[in-house]
Amino acid sequence: MTRVNRLRKVVIVGGGTAGWMTAAALGRFLTKDGQTSVTLVESDSIGTVGVGESTIPQINIFNRMLGVDENDFIRKTRATFKLGIDFVDWKQIGHSYHHPFGPYGVDMEAVSFHAYWLKAHAMGEDDDLSAYSLNALAARQHKFMRPNGQPNSPLGSIAYAFQFDAGLYAKFLRDYAEARGIVRQEGKIASVQQNGETGFVTSVTLESGQVVEGDLFIDCSGFRGLLIEGTLQTGYEDWSQWLLNDRAVAVPCALGGSMAPVTRATARPAGWQWRIPLQHRLGNGYAYSSAHISEDEATAYLLAHLDGEPLAAPNHIRFTAGRRKKSWNRNVVAIGLAAGFMEPLESQSIHLIQVGIARLLAMFPDREFRQPDIDRYNRVMAFEYEKIRDFIILHFKATQRSDTPYWDYLREMSVPDYLADKMAVFESYGRIFRENEELFNDTSWFAVMVGQGIVPKGYDPMVDVMSDDELRRRMAEIRSVIAKSAEVMPGHMAFIRANCDAMA
Repeated sequence: MTRVNRLRKVVIVGGGTAGWMTAAALGRFLTKDGQTSVTLVESDSIGTVGVGESTIPQINIFNRMLGVDENDFIRKTRATFKLGIDFVDWKQIGHSYHHPFGPYGVDMEAVSFHAYWLKAHAMGEDDDLSAYSLNALAARQHKFMRPNGQPNSPLGSIAYAFQFDAGLYAKFLRDYAEARGIVRQEGKIASVQQNGETGFVTSVTLESGQVVEGDLFIDCSGFRGLLIEGTLQTGYEDWSQWLLNDRAVAVPCALGGSMAPVTRATARPAGWQWRIPLQHRLGNGYAYSSAHISEDEATAYLLAHLDGEPLAAPNHIRFTAGRRKKSWNRNVVAIGLAAGFMEPLESQSIHLIQVGIARLLAMFPDREFRQPDIDRYNRVMAFEYEKIRDFIILHFKATQRSDTPYWDYLREMSVPDYLADKMAVFESYGRIFRENEELFNDTSWFAVMVGQGIVPKGYDPMVDVMSDDELRRRMAEIRSVIAKSAEVMPGHMAFIRANCDAMA
């Protein structure tokens, strides 16, 4: 066995959320002994997208990994809590449903609760799925609390995420990273140097003439993929045949309307609009298809549907849904938008940054850069992107809307085989299976499929071992326990004021 030829210099190209999340993680684990240096190169004159402001519960894993104080994190990013996502007008105009982060009910007799609900629904007992989810009920009532650890209680394990100011989040992470030895280098990259034999990137030269050398380069340069694409020409898989949205316009506005602990996603004639409540403002945007609405029309539509006065000029973003054919090519690893982007739906973009970092730490190289490890990284990242892609496509495919050409195309389009199979299995007996630890679990798939009107032909026959009367009794008991649990929770903003108020 040969001695590890350890990396000595790591260079992160680009800041923003992806760059500083990566820097924070490397500062936490890699630079402790002073044997490896990490330099982040960014330019103040190059803007960041800065609209990734809504997260999913996996962000808590990242925060715990860094060891940050949650209340401090919330204050400094002016964050709010998030229990799920409200979907408005997706199934059809006038209809809404909730995608909760926590489970529905409890499994019984080794059978998923979802199967029992489908039977009860078929019996005409209840059609309010949200009554069986503490997250959904608390969100509806504008309530929040952290889990209290109480066993056998819905209050014991409340799943939650955050909504925060992306610019403040990058600053928070920068402060964390620099305190752990990460060096920030200001400047624009003018050229990239490669090894003539291997094609590996050896250094980047800034406009000032300064040369920054490295063993490993992490490309966090955004959509352009300065190293992964601009230098290595890795290639890109285009998924726009399923994900039509290729533009977004974002604008913050003054606080107004609901402060429920949710992100709201409202389907619009040529895309969808997000609404993200923070402590000091609302984040808003319209993700849309440029083939179905112009930039001016989309901007006007968004500005006409805000809950407060705009606080800045609209920010216009262009993208192509898809991913790099390789996230890791030679000695360059792309993370964040440089690796791929689908669109903001289901708040998965920051999670994909987090996954890219976690997988890199798990497969961290030495200076040999052995190909089997690189190949595995690319396989697992491709799996992550493709399974998230299919979950997002579901939202657009499973619709009854027929009011615009945009929705007509989406409703009638063919979908990837994995999604087609998932939908077919659900349409049979309402069953959903989580494959190989894919990000979105059976509860997420169930929430969207039921919420958008997919009706199974039947329910799992195993639930019939329970009598109808016993089923009614148990379902009523579950509803009662969840309702009583929600009653004792404080208001969302009251909880923030008491624990992590950025304005205090």
